[in-house]
Amino acid sequence: MSFKKIGLSFLLGTLAQLARADISAEIAEASAPLTQGVPEVAVARLQALLNKNLPETEWRVVAEKLAEAQVVAREPENTLVLLADPRLRELPWAKFWRAQALAGVNRWADALPLYEELTMDQASAFFGAAVFGTAEMLRALGKRQEALRKFNLLLHDKEWATRAQLRAAEVYIEMADASNAQRLLAEMRPTLVAERRERRVLRGRLELILRRPERAIGMFQALLKRPEGAPHATLIAALFGIADAHIQLKTPEAGDDVIEQFIDRHPADPDLSLLFEKLDALYRAEHKPSRSELEKWVRRPEQPRRTFARWYLARMETRTGRRERAQQLFSDLRRTGTKSPAIAPALLEFAQFEVDDGHLDEAITILDEARLLHPEQALLARINFLSAQVNYLAKRFDTATAGFEQIAHSNSPWTKIALLNASSGWLQLGNHVRFAADYTELEKQGGGEEARANLRLEEGLMQAAKGDKRAAASLQQFIRDFPKNPRVSEAWVSLAELAFHSSPPRFDEARKNLARAAESRPTAAAAERADYLSIWVEESARGNEMQVIDLAKRFLEQHGGSPFASEVRMKLAELYYRHQDFANAQTQFEIIAQQNPDDSLAESALFFAAESAMSSMGEHSLDRAIVLFDQVVQKNGPLRWGARNEQAVIERKLGKPKDALALYDEVLKSDAGLSDKREALCGKGDIFFEAGATDPNSYQRAMEKKSDRAGALATFYEILEDEGRPDQRRELFWYYKAGFNAGRLLEEDSKWESAAAIYDKLAAAGGGRSEEAKARLNNLRLEHFLWTD
Repeated sequence: MSFKKIGLSFLLGTLAQLARADISAEIAEASAPLTQGVPEVAVARLQALLNKNLPETEWRVVAEKLAEAQVVAREPENTLVLLADPRLRELPWAKFWRAQALAGVNRWADALPLYEELTMDQASAFFGAAVFGTAEMLRALGKRQEALRKFNLLLHDKEWATRAQLRAAEVYIEMADASNAQRLLAEMRPTLVAERRERRVLRGRLELILRRPERAIGMFQALLKRPEGAPHATLIAALFGIADAHIQLKTPEAGDDVIEQFIDRHPADPDLSLLFEKLDALYRAEHKPSRSELEKWVRRPEQPRRTFARWYLARMETRTGRRERAQQLFSDLRRTGTKSPAIAPALLEFAQFEVDDGHLDEAITILDEARLLHPEQALLARINFLSAQVNYLAKRFDTATAGFEQIAHSNSPWTKIALLNASSGWLQLGNHVRFAADYTELEKQGGGEEARANLRLEEGLMQAAKGDKRAAASLQQFIRDFPKNPRVSEAWVSLAELAFHSSPPRFDEARKNLARAAESRPTAAAAERADYLSIWVEESARGNEMQVIDLAKRFLEQHGGSPFASEVRMKLAELYYRHQDFANAQTQFEIIAQQNPDDSLAESALFFAAESAMSSMGEHSLDRAIVLFDQVVQKNGPLRWGARNEQAVIERKLGKPKDALALYDEVLKSDAGLSDKREALCGKGDIFFEAGATDPNSYQRAMEKKSDRAGALATFYEILEDEGRPDQRRELFWYYKAGFNAGRLLEEDSKWESAAAIYDKLAAAGGGRSEEAKARLNNLRLEHFLWTD
């Protein structure tokens, strides 16, 4: 797995250090929790302050602090909403925090120009941070050489040098440039513990690209044994380094043990999605991966681990072909109480799973649910694209085309393919004006010649299928515009079909067009369609039937898996029957029934196979005919009573009139149609009549809630502040009660750093519950690696 996602998580924390000093006491008070490690409270206070009727200057100052607090609290979506206000858009600080927020939702291409603009002013307080941000965005976009040039600009900046060296070294490692990475790691002089820990991880990764996995494992393990001061992202990188080292050693089972142990101890780790993704990569590298840990976590209640375990166990079951079990796991995940953007990719997978199983409506519903989780922009684009595809498959062309049009006119990576699909949708809807507009736009955007050729051919084929008079002209224009396209042969076959289906049929023209198709190096689809059409052209032209038989036999030899095979085989059987070659006719009819037991042709094929057997002179042909007619009856279709009547005829031929009478009576007592009942009554009468020659009496028988939590947290924190003022007499009962409640709320939201800041206050109070607060603080630090210098 790439370390990009882990590395970029440093960005917001690294750059979120800029603040103003010239603000009023009220704003300072509202902003105080930001510097105290509880940005969520600052967000609530600053939002309340912003809603007051402030003068323009103060309003902007509050907005700036709120934007900073939102980014630090990892609420980038709210930051983007705030900074969309036209009063803020052109301010340098607003551009900086908008870039930060865009980076926070992985919209790197959108953040890049904002950072670049801020680098134009070297006197700006944002200059160094903007250069660093520019480099990180270039790196995220895969433009590593450009990113290195930006990092190099900071190598002599006292504030940014070490961070720039670390990031540049990481880029060299990503490029497998061991010498430059080694040089940078040797040159740097990190002073902070966190930076020294990160350098150790990078040295371990350097050993990996040097193909020294044992040494790399030693470095990573040393860091994990003494994690104090290491940022969480650095520890996750060390875990992944051990996993990658074991993949190099071809011992992925040992690598998955490390990840499994970490997940087992930390069921609510903020990087759980990345941990499970890495674990799945290890499982895929194993010959027989064990599912025991995933099964255990599925049974245990801890969230969000249980939800991720269901997702990745479903993925494993899908790979091993256990789709019913996978479907159940996905369904359980869908019903889970965990509603987070991190689960949206699982719902996208589930939707694709349902598409593969042909459950299109269910897939659409699942994709709608995934949107409600507010996934990041790139994932939302995938969800919207699949939704449009599913609607197209479901023949809801209006909805599908509208979806493709929306994607085509966005900044999605699927713009061109969406425009191509939208064009196809307009063809399906018969809107050739919109089709032409999209085709022209695709041409302007540099859509490939093959894609444009396919669209033009599809236009002609669609017109032909709908009987549009413009079809022939469109197909001929395609042949002229794209004479070397491999699908020209398909256009010639379609022109042959138009000639054949005209009134009256133009057989000679159809034959000529088929010959042109054969000369054009036909595609597999064109060859199949041409061979199929040739059968009907020659049969309809009343030509030599033996030639038609030869064409049908050749088609079945060359295109046995074709969807047209049953129809061709039926025609071949019919021709054999017509030529009284009953043995071959019976064989072909039976093959149809065997290969297509659920097809509408199967019942007719069985019936005529039995008729062929009846007409045959074989020794056991009548017995075989009875068996085949009985199979027709078992299908319970419209021919079942006709089959009973034919069985009765055979019994009469075999000299078994009583058995024949029983069969006729069955027909007469059934819900058979009037024709079948008349045939049965006549047959019954014939039997009695024949018997009447010796028994005259026999003839007589021949008749008949998120906002509430934020408010609660702010209230608890206000109690902490009021009780903590030196001029107030401290009521420790309420102080501790408010503090522990605030800590619990933050822990439930996985805000470990903020919760630790609360418990630190409680521990310093010196009251009866201070030891309890210290214990909770130490547990948090141990469980979530919250150590500082």
